[in-house]
Amino acid sequence: MTAPKSANHGTPYHVPPEPKPLPSFLLAVAVHAALLAFLAIGVSWQKVNPVSVEAEVWDMSVQTAAAPELPPEPAPEPPPPPPPEPAVERPAPTPDPEIALREEKKRKEEEAKKAAAEEKKRKEAEERKREEAEQKKREEAEQKKRDEAEKKKLEEAERKKKELAEKKKADAAAAEKKKKAEAAAKAEDARLDKLRKEELQRMAGAMGSTGTAAKSTGPRSDGGYIAAITAAIKSATAYPGNTDVAGNPRATFRVEQLPTGEIMSVRLVKSSGVPEFDRAVENGIKKASPLPKKKDGTVERTLDVNFSMKDYD
Repeated sequence: MTAPKSANHGTPYHVPPEPKPLPSFLLAVAVHAALLAFLAIGVSWQKVNPVSVEAEVWDMSVQTAAAPELPPEPAPEPPPPPPPEPAVERPAPTPDPEIALREEKKRKEEEAKKAAAEEKKRKEAEERKREEAEQKKREEAEQKKRDEAEKKKLEEAERKKKELAEKKKADAAAAEKKKKAEAAAKAEDARLDKLRKEELQRMAGAMGSTGTAAKSTGPRSDGGYIAAITAAIKSATAYPGNTDVAGNPRATFRVEQLPTGEIMSVRLVKSSGVPEFDRAVENGIKKASPLPKKKDGTVERTLDVNFSMKDYD
C-alpha cells in the first residue's frame, strides 16, 4: 500500500502537527472579557433612579383639583447583548515535510543523547563498583600480609624462646656433665696420686733394701712392646692441623707409668716447634692410658717416646 500524495506538491502525506493552542486561548479570553464588561455596564445603568421634585402651591382661590400626577414610566431595559459569535475553526495548516523531518531528527537526537547519558552513567557506576571491589581486594591482601607478618613474628619469637630454653637446658646439662667429669677426673687424679705415692714408697723401700739401683734395670730392647705403645698413642691422638710442613718436626715425651700400665705423668722433653702438634700428642698419650704391657706382663716405668708429624699423614 502506497502513501497518499499531496494534491499541491506531490510529496508523501504526513500527519500535520497539532495547531498551537495559544491563539485560540487568547481569543476566548478576549471574547469573555468583552461580554463581562458589557453586562457590568448594563446592570449599573439599570440601577440609576430618576430624580423626582415635589412642590406645593397655595392659592386662596377655589380651584378644581387637578388629576394626580402619574408616576414616571420606567426606563426601557437595554437589549440583551448579542450572543458571542461562535469560534470559527481555522483550517489546519498544511504540514511542511521538512519541518516534520527536522522535528523527527531533533527527537531522535534527544533520544540518542539521553541514551548516551544513561550509558555513561551506567559505565561510571560499573567503574566505581569495580574500583571499590579492587580497593577492597587490596585492603584484604594488605591485611592478610600484615596478619602473616604478625604470625611469622610470633612464630619467630616462639622459636627463639624455645631455642633459648633448649640452650639453657643444654648448657645446664653440659655444666652438669662437666661437673661430673671434673669430679671423675679429680677422683681419678686422687686415685692415681695414691697409686703414685704407693709406688714411690715401694720404690723407695726397694732402693733402701738394695742400696744400689735407682730404677729398673730389666731388658729394654723389646721392639714389639715399643711398637704397641706407639700404635696405642697414635690411635688416641687427633691432630687436625696441616702436616705438610718442611722438615718433619718431631716431639719427645717422657712418660711415667704404674705397673698396671696407667700413666702417672707426661712431660715434654723436646718440642717439635709446633705447639698445636705437641698438645695433640700429649693428649693422645693421656687418652691411651693404660698403656700396653710386655709379653711377660711387666711395663717400663719410664719411657721416652718420639713422634714425628709425618707419622700422622
